[in-house]
Amino acid sequence: MTSDTQDPVAEEIPDGAPDDKKMSLIEHLTELRRRLMYAAIAFVVVFLICFYFSNTFFNFLVEPLASVWHGGDRRLIYTALHEKFFTNIKVAFFSAAFLSFPIFAVQIYMFVAPGLYKNEKGAFLPFLIATPFLFFGGGAFVYYIVMPVAWQFFTGFEQLAAGSGGLPIELEPKVNEYLSLVMRLIFAFGISFELPVVLSLLAKVGIVTADGLKQKRRYAIVIAFVAAAVLTPPDPLSQLALAIPIIVLYEISIYCAILIGRRKDREAAENEADA
Repeated sequence: MTSDTQDPVAEEIPDGAPDDKKMSLIEHLTELRRRLMYAAIAFVVVFLICFYFSNTFFNFLVEPLASVWHGGDRRLIYTALHEKFFTNIKVAFFSAAFLSFPIFAVQIYMFVAPGLYKNEKGAFLPFLIATPFLFFGGGAFVYYIVMPVAWQFFTGFEQLAAGSGGLPIELEPKVNEYLSLVMRLIFAFGISFELPVVLSLLAKVGIVTADGLKQKRRYAIVIAFVAAAVLTPPDPLSQLALAIPIIVLYEISIYCAILIGRRKDREAAENEADA
């Protein structure tokens, strides 16, 4: 004998719907703690590895300056007993933060993914993938293009040959000050290169539109130059090297917002046609 009564639990879940499992607040917090613990463990492991190779990483960061200094007995110095040790810790910390970011991003995605529809997952994933690549692109841009030009500019103020009874003026950077300057530049350019991701996400949720971004273009240009003046060394070449990419990225963001707006209009038209 068969029953015509259908078990509500056995009802088919619509395609693309989020997981039907209901979790309490405590279960959500427990899951979040577990994901963050995985990310923290990964960071600690990567940090220990990076600390072992901290001198190698620091030498890599010094390479743009070493390439500017041609010949001679040039050096970096430290004036406190603990300065180089803490510099190595900073190098390992920054390196570990960059290398372990994909693991952290994956853990956050795995935490929020069960509550997303299939189309929402497909919309969120490209931004998650693009974020580290854009940050890496910004860091590579400042390392290979901006730093050699900026270091050439600053080292040009040396006075190696004394004249008229003066004394030589030679550059001997401190390791912690050099690292702080390099990391500030890398993070400034890396974060600035995330502009298309941020504005595209805001356009996707409807906070900004392509027309609105076009109207605010003049303000964006002013803000780009102000940010470049604050974040970069006080030389015009470094400031232009940051301001111009920000403006270009802003224009790319406008184009992305246009594509997102067209897609929304197309989906709205399809929904009206189906209705």
